[in-house]
Amino acid sequence: MNPPKSFFQLLAVALFLLPGVLPAQQKEIVTFPLRGFCIAAPRPADVDQFVKFITEELVPRKVNTLILRIDWNYQFVHHPELRDSVALSKEDVKKMVWACKRGNIRVIPQINLLGHQSWAGTVHNLLRVYPQLDETPHVKMPEKYSWPNADGLYCKSYCPLHPDVHPIVFSLMDEICDAFESDAFHAGMDEVFYIGDDKCPRCGGRDKAELFAGEVRVLRDYLAQRNRQLWIWGDRLIDGKTTGLGMWEASLNNTHRAVDMIPKDVMICDWHYERPDKTPVYFAMKGFKVATCPWRNPSVALSQVEDMRTFRRDATPEIKENFQGIIQTVWSDTRSFLDGYYGKKKDPADKGNTPWNCFRTIY
Repeated sequence: MNPPKSFFQLLAVALFLLPGVLPAQQKEIVTFPLRGFCIAAPRPADVDQFVKFITEELVPRKVNTLILRIDWNYQFVHHPELRDSVALSKEDVKKMVWACKRGNIRVIPQINLLGHQSWAGTVHNLLRVYPQLDETPHVKMPEKYSWPNADGLYCKSYCPLHPDVHPIVFSLMDEICDAFESDAFHAGMDEVFYIGDDKCPRCGGRDKAELFAGEVRVLRDYLAQRNRQLWIWGDRLIDGKTTGLGMWEASLNNTHRAVDMIPKDVMICDWHYERPDKTPVYFAMKGFKVATCPWRNPSVALSQVEDMRTFRRDATPEIKENFQGIIQTVWSDTRSFLDGYYGKKKDPADKGNTPWNCFRTIY
């Protein structure tokens, strides 16, 4: 065998031979209880390519949890009026489920609940079909959306106290969890700016933290009756002013106190994309299991992986398992991610900051 000639080759060999350096790090990330990947569910035409990605990319990297953002991309039987015009069939879903079963990957479907009922100038299916569920019906969708705006409109929310909302939501949760044979459900619940609106006849004047916590408890309790776990994003449970994290990655509308009002078996997905903020410690010390969620910045993601490793290493036995691991998030459609991952599109302006580079870096 020819000896390595370059400095980088020599460095790689040296790192491999040093006991406890590279092999130990690789072993530690492999032993995170949760090695996750979160992406929008593919459209029907992309299911086979996504199954290939599961089999050839997720499984060899020992990814063990796949969060699929479904929303309205499924041919719901009990509420067909809420389907997208092109949506996954039960057969499409089974292809993904079988691929994950073969690879020992847990599948968790997501439907955005409470917030994210609109985007830019488009009202999503729930409020489009059932406008009476809107928390802020007086806020009209603009012809041309811009932020910031006078109405404080980012995304619409449904009213958590409307008597008609939960029968619909529960049916959707049951059907999608049954289809994906899942023992958990991700409800989203991030970036909820509209809650407890003063003009809402049911919510006006109520404590926003209690309203948010109430919705978490309602969803959690319903799932628990079916031996399923609730997962949510963690931003609404962080005080955006005290931490300096602001209104996006944390709350400036006083929902953060809900962290002390919800059951401790709710799984927290703690997302930070531009800085490796140490908020997993906050959630773990509050008694929650938590995973750190990077997006597209590989250097930030590496710091988050190292932090999670350190948190687990230095924690007391009582709190160690609250630090569950890492979830790589993708906030584009599936086809765009796969095109980037397989080199079918390139954006030099990103300078390497892409979700596919981030995924390759942490796994």
